[in-house]
Amino acid sequence: MITYKDIHEFRKEDLESLFLSVEWSSGHYPDKLVVAMRNFKTVYTAWDGDNLVGLICAMDDGIMTAYIHYLLVRPEYQDSGIGRRLVEMMKEHYKDYLRIAIIAYNEELDFYGACGFKKADDASPMFITSLWT
Repeated sequence: MITYKDIHEFRKEDLESLFLSVEWSSGHYPDKLVVAMRNFKTVYTAWDGDNLVGLICAMDDGIMTAYIHYLLVRPEYQDSGIGRRLVEMMKEHYKDYLRIAIIAYNEELDFYGACGFKKADDASPMFITSLWT
């Protein structure tokens, strides 16, 4: 049975395992991930017993805009509704905000569209990625 939690404190091994399970390079920096999770405004997680199987987190300006930064679910738990449930929790939390923004890769557009997000016709995501040394 999957349980959902609103927490900010994690063991670095749990974060490392989850992030590396989906081949995200940030999983190679578990100490930084622990600090990042403490600093995010909102973090929701999915657990199968003691196993961290999903996570979503967001930053916000306190009143108008929230930015979903991470959404990940272990591959063996994907397509089971966990990602959608985490998004719904975030949407409920920020229901009084004017917008929730997310940067999504092309292969993620169908998922986020099914969750109610719309791709802006007049905007493109931009970001700079730097790997830590």
